[in-house]
Amino acid sequence: MRKKTVKDIDLKGKKVLVRCDFNVPMDEKQNITDNRRIVAAMPTIKYLIDQNCKVILCSHLGRPKGEVKKEFSLKPVAKELSELLQKQVIMANDVIGEDAKNKVKNLKNGEVMLLENLRFHREETDNDPGFAKELASFGEIFVNDAFGTAHRAHASTEGVTHYLPAVSGFLIEKELKFLGDALANPERPFMAILGGRKVSDKIGVIESLIEKVDVLMIGGAMAYTFFKAMGYEVGNSICELDKLDLARELMEKAKEKNVKFMLPVDTRIGKEFDANTESKVVKFTEIPDGWEGFDIGDETIKLYSEEVKKAKTLIWNGPVGLFEFEQFAIGTNSIAKALADVDAVKIIGGGDSAAAVEKAGLAEKFTHISTGGGASLEFLEGKKLPGIEALLDKE
Repeated sequence: MRKKTVKDIDLKGKKVLVRCDFNVPMDEKQNITDNRRIVAAMPTIKYLIDQNCKVILCSHLGRPKGEVKKEFSLKPVAKELSELLQKQVIMANDVIGEDAKNKVKNLKNGEVMLLENLRFHREETDNDPGFAKELASFGEIFVNDAFGTAHRAHASTEGVTHYLPAVSGFLIEKELKFLGDALANPERPFMAILGGRKVSDKIGVIESLIEKVDVLMIGGAMAYTFFKAMGYEVGNSICELDKLDLARELMEKAKEKNVKFMLPVDTRIGKEFDANTESKVVKFTEIPDGWEGFDIGDETIKLYSEEVKKAKTLIWNGPVGLFEFEQFAIGTNSIAKALADVDAVKIIGGGDSAAAVEKAGLAEKFTHISTGGGASLEFLEGKKLPGIEALLDKE
C-alpha cells in the first residue's frame, strides 16, 4: 500500500490541517498519565514547522458523544505539546466556531495551533459533509497521522479528504511500512502470538494469520474456548460456548495449512476475580470446578519462549493473561522478556500488549510498537482502513 507522505508534496509556507491521535489517558485532575501518543506525533509536527507551515492540529479525546464536556478538553494536550516543542501551541476554544476561525486567520508561518476536541460535535463521528467542509476550510493540505482512528470513516479522517489533497504523516507511514511488510513479505519463520479475552474478537485476525504464519501461539482468556472445544472442562474461565464449532474449525484450518497451532499446556488459575485471590498452576486438562484461568502457566512460558527464539518475523497482539493483576502478569511479562532477546523483526500490534511492553521497560527492544489498537487489528485482518484508503496514492 503505497500512499503519499508529507515528503511527496510541496508544503512550504502552506496551511496544513493535521489529524493526530491525542486520545491520551488522564487522571482526575486532568494530568496526562501517558504521553506516548503525543510524542509519536512529534516528527511530523516538527517537519511541518521546518517547512514554515501554518500548522492546525486536530484530535479527539475520550467519548464526549457530541457534547462539550470540560473533562474531555484538549487544553492539557496543548500544554504538553508546548513543552515538547519548546514553543507556544495556540489553543482554540472551539472546533469550527469563531474562536477557531479567528486563530486560524491570525496564524503565522511556523506557528502551531490545536483545535478543541473534535468529538464535541456529533457531526465528527457521523462524517457529516458540512462539518468536514468547515474543518477542511482551515487548510490547503490535509495530513493524517492518526493511525489509531484510521479504521473509522469520520469527518476528520475521511470526510476532509473530499475537499483537500490528503497525505500521511511519518507515523502512519511507519505503521504501513512495518505492519504491511510483515504481512506481505515476512522473513521466515513468521510467528504470531495472540492473546485477549474472546475468540470472537480475533476471528478475522486468526483466519487471516493462518494464511500467512508458520506458527500461531494462543494465550489469554480465549484459550479456554479452544480447551472446551477439545472436550475439556474449564471451570469458571471465560468461555464462548457459541464459538466451540468455530474454534474447532480454526484448529482444523491451521492443520490443513500446516501451521503449528500452539495452545497453553498449563494455566495459572484463581478462586475469584481478585488481585489477591488464591492461585495455583494446573495442566490445561485439569482445571477444577469453581476455579478460573487467568494466565498461562510455567510450562507454557517455557514452551513459547523456546519457540519464539526461532522466529525471524514476529507479531504480538494481546496479553496472554490478566496482566492488570500482578500475580497473573507473569506470563505476559515473561513473553515480553523472551521476545526482547530474539533477533527478529518484532512488532507489537498496539493495545494492551503495547502497554505491557512499555510497563516492563522493554519498548526499545522491539522493531515497532503500533499506536493503533483497533486499527492494527483490522489491518492484520486484511480489512481496508477508510482513513488510509482516502490518502493520495504514490504513482
